[in-house]
Amino acid sequence: PAEAADDNGRLRRLGRALGRDFPENALRLDAAREGFRVTGFAGLPTFHRGTSAGVHLAVNGRPVRDKLLLSAVRGAYADVVPSDRHPVLFLDVACDPRLVDVNVHPAKSEVRFRDPALVRGLVVSGLKAALAEAGHRATTTGGARTLEAFRAVFSGAGNAHAPMRPDLPETSAWDAPLTGFDARPQQGFADFAASSADARAHLAEPSPDALDRPLGAARAQLHETYIVAQTKAGVVIVDQHAAHERLVYERLKAERAKSGIASQPLLLPEVVELDPVDADRLNAASDDLATLGLRLEPFGPGAVLVREAPQQLAGGNLQKLVRDVADALAEHGTAGSLERRLDHVLATMACHNSVRAGRRLRPEEMDALLREMEITPNSGQCNHGRPTYVELKLSDIERLFGRR
Repeated sequence: PAEAADDNGRLRRLGRALGRDFPENALRLDAAREGFRVTGFAGLPTFHRGTSAGVHLAVNGRPVRDKLLLSAVRGAYADVVPSDRHPVLFLDVACDPRLVDVNVHPAKSEVRFRDPALVRGLVVSGLKAALAEAGHRATTTGGARTLEAFRAVFSGAGNAHAPMRPDLPETSAWDAPLTGFDARPQQGFADFAASSADARAHLAEPSPDALDRPLGAARAQLHETYIVAQTKAGVVIVDQHAAHERLVYERLKAERAKSGIASQPLLLPEVVELDPVDADRLNAASDDLATLGLRLEPFGPGAVLVREAPQQLAGGNLQKLVRDVADALAEHGTAGSLERRLDHVLATMACHNSVRAGRRLRPEEMDALLREMEITPNSGQCNHGRPTYVELKLSDIERLFGRR
């Protein structure tokens, strides 16, 4: 209880410095290794900003802007935050003063650790563990801000935003009795849905216990792109392509880390013609690509031969996949670690095997997607760092309609 009270107090203070939304979008971090301990609070990946002003670091309680620690933070968030955005967090590295030199910079804003690799590894692993433990959590501000925007429109000056209606003549017809109102039964919602061949919302019957789940019960699919789910506290709207892309990506990463990504030999090897530079780039990376289940061979100038493809991607458009992999290699070149470059390739592969926008899903498919999101690390954001879902609280919706 005392520790929880201390954490709540620190979060309140951090909220004053990092924004009032930070406390409800923060993850607690506490990791230790060989005389070093990292504590603090890290913002959810979807709670990011356009500058690094929200990154606050300290060593033994003294604020620093240390390059090693900043690099560790970037490395930990690299897979979940867009490259042009920055996380929001506060971290403090505690250690014996003899293990760190604080006099390497006139303003003492940088330090030199006796074992920099150990410290960097501790910060990266500690942050990644906290982010993975967060699972499907995404920032709470997206839905709230959307509702605030609606509220601003509807509560504008006077009736400036009231729906327009045509001018009607003044007549006593308003006082006449309504005729034909009971002539036939009102068309029910079920009948309406059944008779609307072009309906864009596909209704789903929720399973009895699904409302108790964090992401709720799938109720409908809108525009064959968004899944609408009902929770006990409100409504969740999921971008089906973004969510499934992340699930496939995490599945491929786990498979690679465990035993390597399984490949499937092609019955008929496929020739992919490319720009000679792209073909050379793919051939140079062929050994690394083989660990991802993609086995290529040179096939003359400006072409490669695909002999095996990742099992999960078999049957897909290999021509486009290989070209996109070549683009990913060109974009990231030799910058960063090998693992990071391969992650970019995996993200490209995941995109090719994910549920597309425009595909109609059955109710059981929608619920299965929600359930897998709940148990998959980092599923709150897509491979590009955007939210995979937003949550609208029932209390906010009720305020929007003037019920509160």
